[in-house]
Amino acid sequence: MKKRLLIIGAGGVGNVTTRKCARMDDTYEKIMLASRTKSKCDAIAAESGPVPVETAKVDADNPKELKQLIHAFQPDLVINVALPYQDLPIMDACLETGVHYLDTASYEPKDKPEFEYSWQWKYHDQYDQAGIMALLGSGFDPGVTNVFVAYAAKHYFDEIHYLDIVDCNAGDHGRSFATNFNPEINIREITQPGMYYEHGSWKKTKPLEFHRAIDYPRIGPRNSYLLYHEELESLVKTFPSIKRARFWMTFSEEYLTHLRVLQNVGMTSIEPIDFEGMSIQPLQFLKEVLPEPSSLGEGYVGETSIGCQMRGIKDGKDRTCYIFNNCSHQEAYKDTGSHAVGYTTGVPASIGARLMMQETWMKSGVWNIEQLDPDPFMELLPEWGLPWEVILDGELSFKNSEGEDA
Repeated sequence: MKKRLLIIGAGGVGNVTTRKCARMDDTYEKIMLASRTKSKCDAIAAESGPVPVETAKVDADNPKELKQLIHAFQPDLVINVALPYQDLPIMDACLETGVHYLDTASYEPKDKPEFEYSWQWKYHDQYDQAGIMALLGSGFDPGVTNVFVAYAAKHYFDEIHYLDIVDCNAGDHGRSFATNFNPEINIREITQPGMYYEHGSWKKTKPLEFHRAIDYPRIGPRNSYLLYHEELESLVKTFPSIKRARFWMTFSEEYLTHLRVLQNVGMTSIEPIDFEGMSIQPLQFLKEVLPEPSSLGEGYVGETSIGCQMRGIKDGKDRTCYIFNNCSHQEAYKDTGSHAVGYTTGVPASIGARLMMQETWMKSGVWNIEQLDPDPFMELLPEWGLPWEVILDGELSFKNSEGEDA
């Protein structure tokens, strides 16, 4: 029986997710796309098919509106590609209405620059008792990177000891300063302290304190900065043999210069200020004046390269493994009208949903994506636009010496 799908969020990722899911006419009979701005939903729906796409206006912060929409449309699954602040209200609405749930990023409170899975993991027993499933982190990072690790653990290692997730955007959108996804979330992520896992504990760093050149496939060496990213939290729990886990991302000097200036003048702050009798967060105002991320696709050139560099043991011998995907901004735009950053998040969301709705992945409770069989997901990635490559026992950018700097 074909399913009904509700997608919440009509930004760049929502656009890709909707277009990809609407091509799965073997899985869905009808899709609804909903967000605060119905006109955005209408524009995406007009470019999607063959599965019919309806649209609606909804405030994802309003539990009553969410439940009314779910009751009216009767979806089998809700894909949440709205803001991370809205994860819990949407999970609550799904729990109360008995509908499966999927997202691409962990919960993040509005008033704190933090993001972690602990809030969502607390829902496990309730979802299990309700007989419904929540799939967390079905984007790229988190998401595909988690599946890469699970796939390597299943096929290439007996134990993974060292993990470095490396994320490079070597594209050029021609703007002096713009973020590739929601500016508020992007800037909060970069400006908070870094953190990595080593020998059973978390080590904190200053924001962007550590960087190094990493050689990315078909791109070359790029300066990459150590950040905290939420997939580390779940991966070290799922794979306890990991001794060290880190996340690295590239930023251009021009981008970092703009960011430092904005920080110095207080525009990246989330502390409310009084402006003409209104209380506003400077970062929320900055978001409104920066380019809309979904508008960057046309003319975006270059590619992304995201992957996992792993070192461990197989049959008593040292082994290395590098699994990665390179994605062209131009090809992503041809396929869905999005740049590669939105594409690499939206495609995995559509694949995770497909596997849930076809019951390849289906068990009650709250699960991170690496806790499920990686093989079906890895098989679908190339088919839906994200081919991956594996380099076994090659040279990595990172050594396993205990004295290596973070």
